[in-house]
Amino acid sequence: MKYELSNEDFAIIRMALTEDIGEGDITSASIIPKGFSVSCEIIAKEEGVLAGIDIAEAVFSEQDPKLKIDKEKRNGEILTSGDRVLQVSGEAREILCTERTALNFLQRLSGIATLTKKFVEAVSGRCKIYDTRKTTPALRRMEKYAIMAGGGGNHRFGLFDEILIKENHIAIACGIEEAIRRVREKHPKRFIEIETENLEEVKTAISCGVSRIMLDNFSLSEMKEAIRLIREAENIEIEVSGNIELSNIKEIAELAPDIISCGKLTHSLSSLDFSLKIL
Repeated sequence: MKYELSNEDFAIIRMALTEDIGEGDITSASIIPKGFSVSCEIIAKEEGVLAGIDIAEAVFSEQDPKLKIDKEKRNGEILTSGDRVLQVSGEAREILCTERTALNFLQRLSGIATLTKKFVEAVSGRCKIYDTRKTTPALRRMEKYAIMAGGGGNHRFGLFDEILIKENHIAIACGIEEAIRRVREKHPKRFIEIETENLEEVKTAISCGVSRIMLDNFSLSEMKEAIRLIREAENIEIEVSGNIELSNIKEIAELAPDIISCGKLTHSLSSLDFSLKIL
């Protein structure tokens, strides 16, 4: 899986490099002669799923286009400790001042992919695992790609590409029916998802004929009954969200919703450990 970097991605990379390097790497400039060349490798220090290798490559290239970079693994590949994922050769000062920024992207995105794969494996194909909008500001596109590298799927990218009526919309509209009516008045043919918090709201949403119903923070018993009610209707997708953990996802998946969305994938991950070593 190759990640196609956008202009916005390159702007983020430049900002990240500037944040770390500032006016220059004073330690490397003091120790390493200008023009001194080295070859280095980035290795995985633990097992996981690789994501962000194209971004790490772009970080090095953005800092110094003359660096020679060889990617040895692809996004989505399973890594074991000691696996080499990338080799970079060129001026030592440029490599060392870029090292941390490249590793930061690689570690975070691979951590997302690794955690996603654990959730995907836990449901054993019974339903889809989706992400949420609970992402790092400005890194959403990268992080959603990491979700896919781990075998998950993407929920809406932002507020602009899918209608999702949430509790605050319902409160302002004074009810589910009115919220849906207002949406349909503006967007009569759009896919509509609605967030529900109890069985009465589920029944109302069913009667309104929405496209997808989200069961937010339901207990297992409430979830089971809600899914039964929704399945009696036609062509309404079911999404489960809220307090999704590896410890409870198997039980939820056994109830056969269509989608389980999980914010934990992008806000509570453990970064995968990588290291850059001089050869």
